[in-house]
Amino acid sequence: MGTIQTEPTKINSHSSEKVHTSSVVLKGSVFTLPILKLSSCDLDLVEKDLTLRLSTAQSFFKNAPVVIDLEFTHDLTPEIRFTQLEALLRKHQLVPVGVQNGTQKQNEAAINAGFAILTGQSIDKIIEADRSRRDEAQEAAQKQDAMPKVSTSIVMTEASKMITHPIRSGQRTYAKGGDLVLLGAVNAGAEVMADGNLHIYAPLRGRALAGLDGNTESRIFCQSMEAELVAIAGNYRVFEDNIPPEIFRKSVQIFLDGEQLKIEPIV
Repeated sequence: MGTIQTEPTKINSHSSEKVHTSSVVLKGSVFTLPILKLSSCDLDLVEKDLTLRLSTAQSFFKNAPVVIDLEFTHDLTPEIRFTQLEALLRKHQLVPVGVQNGTQKQNEAAINAGFAILTGQSIDKIIEADRSRRDEAQEAAQKQDAMPKVSTSIVMTEASKMITHPIRSGQRTYAKGGDLVLLGAVNAGAEVMADGNLHIYAPLRGRALAGLDGNTESRIFCQSMEAELVAIAGNYRVFEDNIPPEIFRKSVQIFLDGEQLKIEPIV
């Protein structure tokens, strides 16, 4: 996205001419935020289940911004108490920044409680749209196969990005519309992302997210599995010094089997 910045303003002075530059720069960026999907408006139950979820990844989500997904709460009662929900999340060191997939009434209540409204598509909807596109493409291919064949040669290529240096802590790298190939280590605290596959020919110690556009066929390949988090199309797994020994520091591939995230050694 573009950058919005005011033009410098000249200010006349008796002794000299000064130039005032804006102290604010407003620009867009891309962030991957954890999504908290609610399926109950009972905040006591929400806190109980949230405590259980965080017990295996407390340090990873500490002070993490989260988006609250309201898709499964439209017909539930009582109504969500957003002020109390915010207090609950902050109590568990989560920072709520907004809601998505809410009704108009829920959005109004969320705004009054200080939440932002996010209008981007959820991963589930992206995946559903992607499957629909794939079905249409397969149907078109079948129709094409039934037509008389004409001798032709077509080469299709997909965008990819290669990085030869290590990704340091705090750095984020994203390959939009294709694969990301890394020849250096992904250090702890670093994040690498791709709409397609991730190929890491070095230790993976940070976070790796493939299929960011919802592509459930994407995979992650790494030479040494030491990750903090791995994810395929929004399905993620967090590790906190407890990577199973059968995959720790081994060459692995990470993929989805249905909705289950699998990590298997590469023999």
